[in-house]
Amino acid sequence: MQRALGQGFLVECVASITEAKSYLDTSVPDILISEVVVGPENGLDLCRYIRSVPALRSLPIILLTSLATLQDKVAGFRAGTDDYVVKPCEAYHLMARIRLLSRIKRLEQHVAMI
Repeated sequence: MQRALGQGFLVECVASITEAKSYLDTSVPDILISEVVVGPENGLDLCRYIRSVPALRSLPIILLTSLATLQDKVAGFRAGTDDYVVKPCEAYHLMARIRLLSRIKRLEQHVAMI
């Protein structure tokens, strides 16, 4: 991930959902990208956690995963992800999805200011 996106983005990596939650207690990234299955932990739980915290609620989330069934995708969206990208995927596809969510976030912030 860091190699694929590091040229165009500042990428911060953590090794677990627990580390991600700790990181989010002190920093809010522009976008969060998570795998669904992270060892014994679950990216869907991370999505639900983020959506339950008022300061994080508008954080765009991408689930990047090899889980590709319709049920997997629906579960991701129900948990609160904004986008669901199935691996393997090309880096340029992921970068396009990131730029799209960044643009949507900027538009939402602009509308909120009006």
